[in-house]
Amino acid sequence: MLELYIDGASAGNPGPSGIGIFIKGEGHSIQFSEFIGETNNHIAEFTALIRGLEEAKKLNTSIISVRSDSKIVVASIEKQYVKNEEYKPFLEKAIQLSNDFDLFFIKWIPDNQNKAADTLARQAIQKGK
Repeated sequence: MLELYIDGASAGNPGPSGIGIFIKGEGHSIQFSEFIGETNNHIAEFTALIRGLEEAKKLNTSIISVRSDSKIVVASIEKQYVKNEEYKPFLEKAIQLSNDFDLFFIKWIPDNQNKAADTLARQAIQKGK
C-alpha cells in the first residue's frame, strides 16, 4: 500500500500557488514540489490530489491511502459532490483517477501531521516567484 500525503498552498487567495506531494510505502519515498500558477487554495488542494494520484498510478500499486489536511477535498471525495461548480471538474478528475486503484482510501489529517507535503507546497510557491 502507498501512502500519499498532499497539500496545496496559495500566497493570497487567489495568488501564487504550489502543491506538495509525498509518497511513501512499497519501497518508495518520493517528493514533488510544483508551482501551479495563480489560483486559490481550494483549487491548489484539488490539484495536489490529482497530481498525487497521477504519480502514484505510475508506481503500479493497487492500494492507496491519501492523507490531506483539506476538509473540503476529503469531504468532496467522500460525498462525490461539491457545491461550488468551479471545483466540479477537479472532483470528477480525482474520482476518475481514484477508480484506477483496487482500493482507495482518503482521510483528513490535522496540519501538524502533514508537514512534509505542506513544506513542499510552500517551496513550490517560492520557486514560482
